[in-house]
Amino acid sequence: MSKRIVILGAGESGMGAALLAKSKGYDVFVSDAAAIEPSFKNELIENKIHFEEFKHSIDKLKGVDLVIKSPGIPFGIPIVNKVLEEGIEVIDELEFAYQHTTKPIIAITGTNGKTTTTLLIHHLLTQSGINAGLAGNVGHSLARQVIKDEAEVYVVEMSSFQLEGVKTFRPKIAIILNITPDHLDRYNNDFEQYAKAKMRMVQQMDKPDLILYFGDDRSLQERVEDLEKWPQRAYIGFTGGIQSMGYRTDKGLYIFTLKGKYDIAPKYWPLKGEHNVLNMLFAIHAVLEYGVSIEQILTHLPSFKNVPNRMEYITSINDVDFVNDTKATNVEAVYYALGSYSNIIWIAGGQDKGNDYTQIATLAAEKVKAMVCLGADNKKLTDFFEQIVSHISETKNVKEAVQMAFEYADKGDVVLLSPACASFDLFDNYAQRGDLFKKAVFELKSEIDG
Repeated sequence: MSKRIVILGAGESGMGAALLAKSKGYDVFVSDAAAIEPSFKNELIENKIHFEEFKHSIDKLKGVDLVIKSPGIPFGIPIVNKVLEEGIEVIDELEFAYQHTTKPIIAITGTNGKTTTTLLIHHLLTQSGINAGLAGNVGHSLARQVIKDEAEVYVVEMSSFQLEGVKTFRPKIAIILNITPDHLDRYNNDFEQYAKAKMRMVQQMDKPDLILYFGDDRSLQERVEDLEKWPQRAYIGFTGGIQSMGYRTDKGLYIFTLKGKYDIAPKYWPLKGEHNVLNMLFAIHAVLEYGVSIEQILTHLPSFKNVPNRMEYITSINDVDFVNDTKATNVEAVYYALGSYSNIIWIAGGQDKGNDYTQIATLAAEKVKAMVCLGADNKKLTDFFEQIVSHISETKNVKEAVQMAFEYADKGDVVLLSPACASFDLFDNYAQRGDLFKKAVFELKSEIDG
């Protein structure tokens, strides 16, 4: 008799798990508490996979051998608790996919910079002629790709949500960019719970494997050093030190591996901003370790184009630059954004995630001339920054926010959308917020230019 698997959640992750399970001969049932996207529903029908939507039926769990949950479903909800009480194993899609491939994995996690670093690694690998899969938070789900398993290596961006349900997952190269407070509403406002979820990515790594981590963060360094197993580890930071294997010098980026020492001059850099110095250091170090030559890196590094919505220059109006950083949905991301510009008109706000704004108070005082709060409830922001920023306005409309910001700005200033908050109070997602911001900026430019 076939092993029975129930998939909770029918997004890209759940669909990938369902299709992989079906391809391996399992008896599969998919359950989603909301509507299933039409294209995914068609895939389920075409592959003869039974499903339900708008509910999770307890009776469907009888006799089940395994439950695979989507990352958006936390462990604490009733349906998952019921499954665990019945002694049924619950894992994540990434864990299930990992169990069905023997290909090496380069895994990336961190509160900020994951997507840029992941895409840069993938770019350098593919441009160097390596068949690399792109999965996790970007690209198709890893499970969907593992069905054919044609890639030589998988580059996987991993959020804390995706890591909650991994058990045997073991990357060949792991990158931990940073761990700072984010999504604390999911973790009972407990940073330690969030950090432990992130560290699950490296728990199974051993001596042949390599961890690249941000060593300037002492607490992260201690977490890496406290791992029970002993994978190789490389400290990456802004400045050099006795342990550092990658940092910035006067000449550019300096990277040291067992294969050699390398300097990458600024003329090759495709990215600007302090945070991107680290993203480039991590990505280049990882692909050097994988086997890409420095000549290939210098050839292909300049052609990389960053993901939209992260420190994305839009246009200038009367010598005022507009920058779309809508993907900065936490305080740490905003810290890097504020640190990259001067004379800022800052557009912030949205759905708060348990934010602590003290870490950006000094930067805001030094760099922010005026602030426009774009959110359904801006009280936490206005209460905190009213004694720090000279001018604060509020709105629930993107076009008004852009107009207000421009009225505050002088020549040479930067209007920066860097929300520090989730988008769900007013928008479908952060991308929609960014698209509407760009649309409003270009409309304003058209009005002014005539």
